[in-house]
Amino acid sequence: MTIKDFGGQVASVWEGLRPMTRKMLVGALQTGSTTNPKSPRFLYDAHADFELSRLLSAIDEQAKSADTRKDAKRLDEMNQLADTCARLLETQSASAEVFIQLAERALKKHDYKKLDALADRLMQKFSAGEIAEIIRQTDSPQIRAIAYETLSSLPVPAVAPLLYDQLYSDIAGAALEQKAFDFESDEAKDALDRFDQDGYRSN
Repeated sequence: MTIKDFGGQVASVWEGLRPMTRKMLVGALQTGSTTNPKSPRFLYDAHADFELSRLLSAIDEQAKSADTRKDAKRLDEMNQLADTCARLLETQSASAEVFIQLAERALKKHDYKKLDALADRLMQKFSAGEIAEIIRQTDSPQIRAIAYETLSSLPVPAVAPLLYDQLYSDIAGAALEQKAFDFESDEAKDALDRFDQDGYRSN
């Protein structure tokens, strides 16, 4: 079965992949490995994020169609490709948009083990700014809760600068308040007090 058998949208996105991204994906499919490729030709970058995310979205959308669901072999091969895209994104990406996509996918599948793995990855790989961006972008209460819990677990020096960013100030404030009062962090309280004293917010 070829990519063209997966539907026009999937085939179109596949054809638009850079050769290096296509080779990386084919290699991951063949070996089952999503670790960092050794060759510099396969360097993972933000463009790969975008390409794999688009391909995953196209496959998931096509997999919902009645025609696809009638063809067990085609559906199985599409799911293998989609899962490989998702694994690559999970292990390599540190993008807020990609995290939301993967978390929403896990929620739709009721795959809470995967959601826990994503939450662990959030703590290990994502910056405070990207975690705050997840909170800002998502409409999902579950994803917001995971991101807030992670943000409030980060060291205060990682979160405090976001207080002075208009885009993330309220998010950082909420995370630091949780750290200050739920976890009794004097350092978080001091950061909030300094922010208040600087006149950025009123009590």
